[in-house]
Parts: sequence; C-alpha cells; structure tokens
Amino acid sequence: MSSSLKNLSDFSHLNVQNAAGFRFAIVVAQWNASITGALLSGAVDKLLAHGVAEQDIEVIQVPGSFELISGADIALRNKAFDAVICLGCVIQGETRHFDFICSAVADGIANVGLKYNKPAIFGVLTTDNEQQAIDRAGGKHGNKGDEAAVTAIQMAHISRRY
Repeated sequence: MSSSLKNLSDFSHLNVQNAAGFRFAIVVAQWNASITGALLSGAVDKLLAHGVAEQDIEVIQVPGSFELISGADIALRNKAFDAVICLGCVIQGETRHFDFICSAVADGIANVGLKYNKPAIFGVLTTDNEQQAIDRAGGKHGNKGDEAAVTAIQMAHISRRY
C-alpha cells in the first residue's frame, strides 16, 4: 500500500517491549523547528509511554540536520546511552543542496552507530515540500518521531541481548 494512503506510525502489529532502565539521547535539529519540535514531542512521548524515565532521556539541540552527525557522535562519546535518536527535517529546495545534505546525514548517522557499536536512529524527514513534512510530523501519516523512538527501543533491546 502506498504511504500516501496510510498512517506510517501504526505499531499495532508489534510487541514493543518496556524500555525502563534504558537511556536515550535525542539529537534534534533546530532548523525547520515547527516540524522537528513535533518530531521531538512524538519521540519523547513514545519513550515515556514505554517505561523510559524522564531523567533517562537527554535532548541535545543542534543547528541543522547536518549537525545531527556531530551531535550523535558527542552523545555516544560522552555518555552511557543505549541508543541515540536523530531527528531532523530537510525540505527540497531549488538546488542540489537537498541531495548532498540528505546523503551526508544518512551516511553520517549510520557511521556514528557503527563507530560506537550503538543504535543510531535516522529520524530525519526528507520531503519534497512542507506539507509532506507536516503530514509526517504528527499529521495524517503519523509521526516519524514516534517511529524513531520505537526503533530505538527495539534496537536497544537487541543490542543489550547480543
């Protein structure tokens, strides 16, 4: 089914485990703040709903999506987090800047996770326009922040188990 026809944040088919005792960093871009703020709210709410204590969630704000890479690196280097969630929003403009940023951010976040052997979650919207971002930040297609939090919980459990 096309993503344009459904809520992408439906977790009814998953058994999301309790995450009490896990620690999470959320690195969030300040650029496109109305969108990233909604992503952040979704992620925090989902973590809390699955048993994460408020004091076990640390929010780190960075200027833009490109800086999510450094923020994730700093978080995993300096703190004992079980996973880092990276939240940002890059909206297509008139230049190729979008392509370079999206590619660099995806690669960078993946590399940070590999560097520290910790889950580094890509919760970055890469949309054609602002309406698509709104639809995926708490709108008709759910909230990518929720999805990133559920992914972080699942990966933290896997990481701890193996």
